Amino acid sequence: MADKQDFLRDFPLLGKRMNGKPIVYLDNGATTQKPESVIQSMCGYYGGCNANPHRGAYALSVQATDIYETARQRVAKFIGAKYEKEIVFTKNATEALNLVAYSYGLTNVQAGDEIVLTIAEHHSNLVPWQQVAHAKGAALKYIYLESDGNLSEEDIEKTITERTKIVAVTQVSNVLGLKNDVRKVVQKAHSVGAVAVVDGSQSVAHMAVDVQAMDADFFAFSGHKMLSPMGIGVLYGKEALLDAMPPFLTGGDMIEYVEEQATTFAELPAKFEAGTQNVGGAAGLTAAIDYLERITFERVEAIEKELVEYALPKLRELPYIELYGCDSKRDNKTGIITFNVKDVHPHDVASILDADGVAVRAGHHCAQPLMRYLGQNATCRASFYLYNTKEDVDRWIDALKKVRGVLGYGD
Repeated sequence: MADKQDFLRDFPLLGKRMNGKPIVYLDNGATTQKPESVIQSMCGYYGGCNANPHRGAYALSVQATDIYETARQRVAKFIGAKYEKEIVFTKNATEALNLVAYSYGLTNVQAGDEIVLTIAEHHSNLVPWQQVAHAKGAALKYIYLESDGNLSEEDIEKTITERTKIVAVTQVSNVLGLKNDVRKVVQKAHSVGAVAVVDGSQSVAHMAVDVQAMDADFFAFSGHKMLSPMGIGVLYGKEALLDAMPPFLTGGDMIEYVEEQATTFAELPAKFEAGTQNVGGAAGLTAAIDYLERITFERVEAIEKELVEYALPKLRELPYIELYGCDSKRDNKTGIITFNVKDVHPHDVASILDADGVAVRAGHHCAQPLMRYLGQNATCRASFYLYNTKEDVDRWIDALKKVRGVLGYGD
């Protein structure tokens, strides 16, 4: 198996400089860099067979259709779906989750019902459910956290009740980097007849996912967080649920027949894929899956674990560093380290690190309810991936040691 330096050579952008310094890219939770094979797959589509899929009998259109549907087959296998038609392409996880909320949620949630979320949800798996609850007169309830950042098992048991219709949970928190036992949450949801919606945006790039073993009713993720291009996302849904849901968007390519006063809709998954689709993105997604399967998730997880275990002791030696989600005893920490520098705003920290060529995230990470629960307005986040190295960690920490001095503190 290639080492991490070999991985680095696969990613053109990581060989460039930022502010005159070699790039240390630690914002993989927001988006990953793209390997050359993914870039070339997109160029190959646009340069070799660009055409509208499903709509032409000529060779280019047939080839575009094959690329697009091959991507669906690969995704189904990648996440363990039972049928290819359970895979719906969207532009990202946000659109996928909105599709579930507006198509399934508005149809099936009624006044007096309850929707249960975790306090650790990204806004994409929270705001749509707020909208459904407000529109239907349903109650929105939350599962909170233990002191170590893990979901409260007591809350799981007491918050999901016979009145619960939908439970939405992230598989990995994009802030705390902790892997949730979604199987346990799904089982509890199903025990009361509720449907379980899992946000896999921070998991599919970092660990093997099996939606059938998980028994998720819906599972959403974005391609750009797993090496593929922006603009391609996936919604998995169980066939019976998707089949019963009304379309989310309407227009071309999702219809069967249109008359002046009525329309019948295409079968799955076309019913949810209105308009011209992102075939170039689908080609890139296939190439990203190829790349990850060559590496194996065992290798990806080992790299991230090694980097976290290398970084945390060094960070804990710095008395002005505050850490969040780094005390779990469950061996469920992924490659995300969220932190603050005492007395320094996270945006200032990120700007100072940027001057040294180190890219980290700063802000509320689209998780403001969680930020408030943690007693913070914002934090910094370093998120690792397979191409990061211990040298990256050293440069990040060396840059952190300068932060307070730049702002006039004596330490």
